[in-house]
Amino acid sequence: MDQSAPPADLDQVFAQPFTPRFYEIDGQGVMFNMWYLAYVDEAVTGFFVHRGLPYSRWPDLGFDVRVAHAELDWKEGIEGGERSEVLISTARVGGRSFTLDFAFRRDGRLTCTGCVVYVTVSTGDSAVIPLPSSLIEALGPIVPLR
Repeated sequence: MDQSAPPADLDQVFAQPFTPRFYEIDGQGVMFNMWYLAYVDEAVTGFFVHRGLPYSRWPDLGFDVRVAHAELDWKEGIEGGERSEVLISTARVGGRSFTLDFAFRRDGRLTCTGCVVYVTVSTGDSAVIPLPSSLIEALGPIVPLR
């Protein structure tokens, strides 16, 4: 995706604003790399709340997810105090796993893109299970951000 191009279907992309805090800024004056996945995790929580399937309901439905893979590609840093947002969208829905794309955006420009692959597991024994229909429904349509 072009660094300044918006996602194809903005109605299906969840956006969560944030401003990096003082202690998240490294010696180079930009947000330290480890904080990106923390902001992604927080935005994924918001994504599922927005889609009507908050994480708090998952145990009662008998499933949870585990991270199987994550990747990030930086284009430029986010400096302290810069109002930014994390975009989350569904990139792939498989039989037992799914992929969420993410992008960090500041002033209309993408600064970092990536994805997280999640595997669905049973809350009883942590065995890998097929994606429940409620989760498939909440994931919605495929809208790649990368």
